[in-house]
Amino acid sequence: MTDITIYHNPKCGTSRNTLAMIRNSGIEPLVIEYLKTPPNRATLQALIAATGQPVIDAVRTKEAVFTELGLQAPGVTDAQLIDAMLAHPILINRPIVVTPLGTRLCRPSEQVLDILPAPQKGAFTKEDGEAVVNARGARVA
Repeated sequence: MTDITIYHNPKCGTSRNTLAMIRNSGIEPLVIEYLKTPPNRATLQALIAATGQPVIDAVRTKEAVFTELGLQAPGVTDAQLIDAMLAHPILINRPIVVTPLGTRLCRPSEQVLDILPAPQKGAFTKEDGEAVVNARGARVA
């Protein structure tokens, strides 16, 4: 059983790059396609709390439904944001990765490198051509 979980959207390039970097470290994570299997309230709240970031950071503010629901209005509470993410999982920002070293919203995708328990096994280049890890498995500055 793996001790790494990724809340993944396969249509998202950042999510695909993050998953590929996890696999480049020799680890096969538990992949949860959260649009097909959304987290429940307790899980979502725990994930967000574990990142140490505000709830709004876990929300995809560029999604049309964000504006349609008026979530950009002053005074919207964290509870209202959580309710919206539960009702519309597309609003959950991705990917969220859980490892023994921490939980992180991996935007940009190379943030996953800070919480992986194993080093990269070789070079890694993002889908857009940006080199992230060199042939020795070291992070490119």
